[in-house]
Amino acid sequence: MTTGTTAVPGPGGTDEPPLTVDELAARAGVTVRTIRFYGTRGLLPPPVIGPRRVGHYGPEHLSRLALIEELQRQGMTLAAVERYLEQLPPDIGAQDLAIHRALVASWVPDSAEVVAREELERRLGRALGDDDIGRLDAMGAVARGPEPGTYRIDPGLLRLAAQLLDVPIAYETILAARTVLLEHTRSVAHELTRLFRDEVWQPYRDREVKGAEAAEEAQAAGPGPAGAGRGGQDGRAEAMRTLSAPIRPLVVQALVTAFQRSLKEELRAAFGPEAAGSAGTATGDFGP
Repeated sequence: MTTGTTAVPGPGGTDEPPLTVDELAARAGVTVRTIRFYGTRGLLPPPVIGPRRVGHYGPEHLSRLALIEELQRQGMTLAAVERYLEQLPPDIGAQDLAIHRALVASWVPDSAEVVAREELERRLGRALGDDDIGRLDAMGAVARGPEPGTYRIDPGLLRLAAQLLDVPIAYETILAARTVLLEHTRSVAHELTRLFRDEVWQPYRDREVKGAEAAEEAQAAGPGPAGAGRGGQDGRAEAMRTLSAPIRPLVVQALVTAFQRSLKEELRAAFGPEAAGSAGTATGDFGP
């Protein structure tokens, strides 16, 4: 975040007003105490100090808080979250942080929340017209809820999609872009799942079966510990989580980095070197 200012440039050339710590806490859905704790741990950059020594926070703080909360929701400890954040460029912006958060959120089962329109507007810090709701729906961030005036929201996509509301992109273009992204990301997810199943999970299961057979043979030969060799569905599910947990942050980082590099190359080819100048900022891409 740029220091010494009281307004932060937003998408589409707009300026978002700075937030006090209380406003930041309300927008992020956390307590003021949590924000200050994250600050002391170095997880959250310090605010800009304005008149009367009031701390001012911006979109980067809001996006970073959302990413921290998502990483913890994945089961990562604060130490692991700190290591993850240390890998990000120090000047990473709100939009790139939102991309990271959306990718991290994709690892957990669907967890759409149902909120009223007033709560949706409070979380985004802005009034929403029917056109805005339609654009958010096209981006997959919201959908009509079970009751009139309610919406199902995707926490991983909501803030990122909201940042695009002020960008002059046609509704049809958003739908087309979403179709392309869903098609290709699903293909990537399919191939990564196949690799995990064949190269990680199946060898683990083979070793588990051999161990169970050995335990049964030992029990048949004489008394052994009760329950030896027993796993069950719960045990396999826990083993799956244990095996996949350390892989998730690496895959997220690899996906973001690969996409940024590909985008940079495509922009250079289509519009010249200048257009690709900022395409590698999200992950510290120092490639050509």
